[in-house]
Formats: sequence, C-alpha cells, structure tokens
Amino acid sequence: MARQAAKTLWYDRPRYVFMEFCVEDSKDVKVDLDDYKVVFSCKNADDVELYNEIHFYARVNCKDSQHKRSGRSITLFVRKWKDKVGWPRLTKEDIKPVWLSVDFDNWRDWEGDEEVEAAMVEQYAELMQKVTTKVTPPAMDDLDDDI
Repeated sequence: MARQAAKTLWYDRPRYVFMEFCVEDSKDVKVDLDDYKVVFSCKNADDVELYNEIHFYARVNCKDSQHKRSGRSITLFVRKWKDKVGWPRLTKEDIKPVWLSVDFDNWRDWEGDEEVEAAMVEQYAELMQKVTTKVTPPAMDDLDDDI
C-alpha cells in the first residue's frame, strides 16, 4: 500500500509557526526536524502510512521547537530563526500542496499590529491634548437670570 500525505493545517505567529498534522489515533509517530525542513511520518488507525516532507519558507531553530501528540492530531511548534518576520506561506516552493491548508480558525494578521497600536496611542494623545487645553471660558453675562 502506498503512503499518503497527512492533511496539514498551519498558521503563523511572531515567534513560531504552528503545524497540525490531522491524524486520528496515530501510532509510530516520527518527527524529524532540522533548520530547513520537517519530515513527518506515522500510521493511522487503519495502518495506512502517512508521510509529509516540508521544506520551510525560511530557516527555523529546530532546537527550540517541539511537537505534541493528541488523539486527533500531532501539533508541531516550530521556532522561527528571525522573530517578527511574517511568512506568506509555509513552504519554500511557491506551490501549495493539496494536503496543506491555512488554519483560519487560529490565523491572525499580527504584522503591523505595532504600527496600528502606535497610531492609536498618538491619536489618543492628540485627543487628550485637545481636551486638556486651557481656554478661557465664554462669558455668560448675556444669560437671563429668570429661567
């Protein structure tokens, strides 16, 4: 029986790239990770061999990465070599394998958050300056006392 690729979800964070190999009741799990690629293999409940080889978009720190197995999947936390550098894709190649998808449930557009936050702080500071500017109050001597 030929081996198949495991369905894989991924998402990007400032320091890590997360991958989830969706295999229920996995056994014989092997994750071989180096600074440029990961080779994942296991067997599912039906003894079908699953195999994925992913050459990363950028260099990673394999020594500060780890994986965790659950009953439904194997999650891989891969530390980026350069923090706060967004990855537009997981793979080095500019093609998307059919078994690879973005995990939109966990995806966040974290790039530029610092700029947006700084702009909001600046806008708030300007607003506070307008509110706290001391201006002489208007004269109220033209108001009637009969109200």
